[in-house]
Amino acid sequence: MTGYTLTDTDSIESAAHQANQLLADGGSRPPVVVKIGGAKAVDPEGAVGDIAALVEDGRDVVVVHGGSSAVDETLERMGIEPTYVETPGGVAGRFTDEETIEVFEMVMAGKLNTELTTLFRNAGVDALGLSGVDGGLLAGPRKSAVRVLEDGKKKIKRGDHSGKITEVNGELLESVLSDGYTPVVSVPMLGENKDGSVTPVNADADRSAAAIAGALGGELIMLTDVTGIYADPDDPETLIESASTSKELDAVKDAAEGFMTKKVMAATEALEGGSPAVYVGDANSETPVSGALEGTGTTIHQSALDAEKTEASQ
Repeated sequence: MTGYTLTDTDSIESAAHQANQLLADGGSRPPVVVKIGGAKAVDPEGAVGDIAALVEDGRDVVVVHGGSSAVDETLERMGIEPTYVETPGGVAGRFTDEETIEVFEMVMAGKLNTELTTLFRNAGVDALGLSGVDGGLLAGPRKSAVRVLEDGKKKIKRGDHSGKITEVNGELLESVLSDGYTPVVSVPMLGENKDGSVTPVNADADRSAAAIAGALGGELIMLTDVTGIYADPDDPETLIESASTSKELDAVKDAAEGFMTKKVMAATEALEGGSPAVYVGDANSETPVSGALEGTGTTIHQSALDAEKTEASQ
């Protein structure tokens, strides 16, 4: 497998087939893509140690990190109010203007990526920090205007610096992994303007991890500050342990609220891209990554998406 264009369905299916065939033939285990959340309640220490153990065991791991809380804190110290908007579909997200994308570059690709890469190196992992801009790792069209819902009315808000990931430089990641490094990836991504030029733009960290997992045919683990996806978002006792059928996947989608909505959206995108399974788990457990792989959180299997596609075609 080399580079992937996510808009090319045939290439995606081919990449997934190659990854699955490799496993069927007794080949190496698929890579693991771990997304570490950027919320204040998420402590990365457990994940760092757990990932170090996986790498020591010979597993290829790609780390993707968020950092929205740190960006907001920096904006507020600069006297800039963070702007969040709601899409007509009901999904909340950040509006990234010119000042905000500059802060993203400083905080995400600079401070947080450097700090996390240092944590891994202190844990014995040969980590290599990368932003989505480096080597065109994450690329796609820039969205300079977004549709939003304000006071119950649909509007166009211009001046945005965000993008939709349609290309992942899988060849770059595979080269880095084959050389024994563990990539630590953050936004910004490389946004393509209508005139053909490129510029750094924001992208959701969960969906960035999903794009990478799909392109590499890797398992995706999304670590957050809860155990997994709950049927009742306020009741941890209602944890949905797994989804293997279309009906179970629908239940997961129906249960997702707030920040979990984007995680379920990202999970679906990862499976569509070629990931064999997606796990949502607690970042603050003692062994969050290996625990997620063992099913301590919510596991969404490729079969759930396959069943949904089959039913849709009938």
